[in-house]
Amino acid sequence: MLDDRRRRVLVVDDEPDVLLLCRVNLEFEGYEVIEATDGEAALTAVRAHQPDVVLLDVMLPRRDGWQVLQALKSDPDLREIPVVMLTAKVQDADQLRGWAHGAADYITKPFSPLALSQVLQDVLATDPVEEERRRRLIMEKLELLRND
Repeated sequence: MLDDRRRRVLVVDDEPDVLLLCRVNLEFEGYEVIEATDGEAALTAVRAHQPDVVLLDVMLPRRDGWQVLQALKSDPDLREIPVVMLTAKVQDADQLRGWAHGAADYITKPFSPLALSQVLQDVLATDPVEEERRRRLIMEKLELLRND
């Protein structure tokens, strides 16, 4: 999957400041950035642009991030696109929900632009089988923490 073209990232957030921060930093890192400001627009953009990765806020108008994630992961043509959840929701239950529904990673707001780029690099470099193994391991650890 590695080639000479720029990696395409769909950033989905309804906060203009977050979109701008992501765009500036990701374009500086060499990514092509596509933006959507609500869940419906996100699904349309994924189908139209086939991004390499989706950076998805949870709290969105029209369809929340959970509904978008579920729609992506239930579509055979889109399920392999990694989704990184970007949200202010920091409770273990929220993180567990993201991992359980197929999120590749989870970034909490506020976030470091450098950390954002590193997470995307890691997600894009990870083999899908390894990603699934890693996601299950994280879910097990979160579940153990939740039960303590």
